[in-house]
Amino acid sequence: MDARLNLFGNPDTAKVLKHINSAGKVVSDSALPAATQELVKIRASQINGCGFCTDMHTKDATHAGETAQRLHLVAAWREATVFTDAERAALELTEQGTRIADAAGGVTDEAWANAAKHYDEGQLAALVFLIALINAYNRVNVIVQQPAGDYQPGQFG
Repeated sequence: MDARLNLFGNPDTAKVLKHINSAGKVVSDSALPAATQELVKIRASQINGCGFCTDMHTKDATHAGETAQRLHLVAAWREATVFTDAERAALELTEQGTRIADAAGGVTDEAWANAAKHYDEGQLAALVFLIALINAYNRVNVIVQQPAGDYQPGQFG
């Protein structure tokens, strides 16, 4: 299976990806815990049906020491006992921020307040931009049908 558009060999897409990746670097270097960042990327990618990003971020999380049990339970985080209250708040914000079109009011005040109990303003900002960025990546990869399965941890870093 080939992608509809070569995102990695096209000079125009390379320019755009360079800027998106720069924004992503600011978020990844933030005080938002790295494990939380990967969980957010995985959950949004699952919701959006982005196999490429789901593959990438589960492999990156595993490489960083995340357990298989937690990775297997990301899609069912509400029923799982393996996530902290802070991670659960981040996952709820991720779901609501990813499914904006499904909710007339967007992200609820309750979800925001719950996240704000666990993260300071800088971490909240990183979380908001992380959710926006992973959704952008997901949409690009889904639109071009970027194949999944061949990613190797650190491949793009």
